Amino acid sequence: MMKKIKVLPDPRINKFQALIDWFMVNMPIAETELEYDSPYQLLVAVILSAQCTDKRVNLITPAFFHDFPTAAVLAEASVDAVFEKIRSCSYPNNKAKNLLGMAKKLVIEFNEIVPEKIEDLESLPGVGRKTANVIASVVFNKPAMAVDTHVFRVSERIGLTIKSKNPLDSENQLIKYIPEELIPKAHHWLILHGRYVCKARKPMCEACGVRSICAWYKKNTAI
Repeated sequence: MMKKIKVLPDPRINKFQALIDWFMVNMPIAETELEYDSPYQLLVAVILSAQCTDKRVNLITPAFFHDFPTAAVLAEASVDAVFEKIRSCSYPNNKAKNLLGMAKKLVIEFNEIVPEKIEDLESLPGVGRKTANVIASVVFNKPAMAVDTHVFRVSERIGLTIKSKNPLDSENQLIKYIPEELIPKAHHWLILHGRYVCKARKPMCEACGVRSICAWYKKNTAI
């Protein structure tokens, strides 16, 4: 008779629950810090935010949207005109080309309507999986976990993810343990926590409300 193998519960289940409980009480509202008034505007802002701060993007977009209020108007612009509006952003040359390509495809293939499906979003120039997940999550409230540098770092430090090979691996580990209805909010919890508390160079552990479950904190404060 074969001996049954005892399957132990994954210890991360309790860690995720503790994290969710804390943020539900201490950050019940968690939203993007990018300023926008429409799905098109958010799409532009997220493309611009790659390797650039939300603060900088929010300084750029008012003038950008004044000149290019719709995808149709943007699609008719020149690369130079777009570049001039975003030149203070990181990688303005590439982003100008991507924004034009995105606008043209949005007009031609999607009738100017920002699509809901991840695969459709990823087909747009300048839109990778992270950007697609942000749009799906923020605009359409889909259970999509966008993994940027903050989410990747915070998840590994706390121990929500283990030895993530890349952002997609991190994404898959996270959505395994977070209830679908909370994934859009959890995305912002992790981003904001990484931006203001669990900083890359100097994490503010003494101000962290989830340090009791943090693997990095336990390891680095051990006597």
